Amino acid sequence: MASNPPKLITIDHDDYHAEHIGRTGDGRQFFLTLPFEPAIGGRVGCEFVALYLFDEHGLLIEAKIDSFGPRDSMSDEARQNLHAQRLKELGGVSFERIEIAPFSVERFGTTFGLVLREPEDEEDPLAVEVQPGNYMAFFEPWDSGEYDT
Repeated sequence: MASNPPKLITIDHDDYHAEHIGRTGDGRQFFLTLPFEPAIGGRVGCEFVALYLFDEHGLLIEAKIDSFGPRDSMSDEARQNLHAQRLKELGGVSFERIEIAPFSVERFGTTFGLVLREPEDEEDPLAVEVQPGNYMAFFEPWDSGEYDT
């Protein structure tokens, strides 16, 4: 069932994980999100704010990622304030469907981005996951705009 990796992933704007996606006034695409490392397997976990900026063709041009530490000791107010600040820094935006290429960047010893997950066997589908946290997963058709949580 393996397929070819996507060149672009379409994400529809919604009121959940894709609430803060769209375009800036100068045509760049953006994805402002709250990735996390879960506190499992002896790991303390970590919460982040990530702003990914893409050119008009969907290629990553900048990743601003801030760490807030473990959920049980972080300042939720500080995280919310930075999230609001990052959105404000973009200027006038329109919240709408975006089409972006899979990407990954390393920060804080962690992989961030829209990361390809290879199938473990022939029956598994190819997926692209928002990492860390795997809170959005995309499958064919890549242009559907929909994701699994």
